[in-house]
Amino acid sequence: MKKMVLALVCAMVAAGVVFAGGKKDAGVDNSLQSILDKKKLVMGLDDSFPPMGFRDAQNEIVGYDVDLAKEVAKRLGIELVLQPIDWNAKEQELNTGEIDCIWNGFTITDERKRNLLFTPPYLKNAQVIVVKGNSTVHTLSDLAGKTAGTQAGSASIEAIDDAPAFKASLKNVVEYRDFLTALMDLDVGGIDAVVIDLVVANDNINRSGKNFRILNERLGEEEFGIGFRKNDKALADRVWAILLEMAKDGTIATIATKWLGADISIIGK
Repeated sequence: MKKMVLALVCAMVAAGVVFAGGKKDAGVDNSLQSILDKKKLVMGLDDSFPPMGFRDAQNEIVGYDVDLAKEVAKRLGIELVLQPIDWNAKEQELNTGEIDCIWNGFTITDERKRNLLFTPPYLKNAQVIVVKGNSTVHTLSDLAGKTAGTQAGSASIEAIDDAPAFKASLKNVVEYRDFLTALMDLDVGGIDAVVIDLVVANDNINRSGKNFRILNERLGEEEFGIGFRKNDKALADRVWAILLEMAKDGTIATIATKWLGADISIIGK
């Protein structure tokens, strides 16, 4: 009987040690060291979001955010792994460890900040309305009774929800897998307008040559940030520190001019 009691006490002590150790480890932020140890950073992105991240004619993933991340990974001495994801499930992909960050024109919102850790903003953006060049729509009110399209899971959905009078005036809101599909449907007359990020709208109009135009009225101003798991502060801080270095030495100006036509980055400014 004494042996049984002794064994039980030992087991309880051991369990207590393990529990205490586990609790202690849970408070340690090893996010940066983990990335350095595995020698790779897995970047989750939407591969149809030009000019931030998209596939070129050779089916290679390229873009502004891609070039920024490649340089950060290079300075960390690790490999960058580009992981296309379903944008509608981006937070799940991050929190289950499938990716290490969300970096692809990711709009900072109060709702997202409750679940994720963001870097400071690195680029300004806006939610705008794109219509065909010959459309009779010139203001938001002109869209009353008409159908607008946008990308599922995007900040554009939130912008529509945050403008209840505008949303109520619409006949319908169609959600697409990506903005490019929405723009193609606009081009063939399937919808009347697309609610979209300004940087994507400008890039598409400039590169495609389509007869689209952007309404002067906007649904809202916003900023892009890089999203990490809530407790991965060490990794987020190191990535931001490198971006500040890149801004100081002119690297970001070069990348921004290449993809955005000018140095409109707000890092370090």
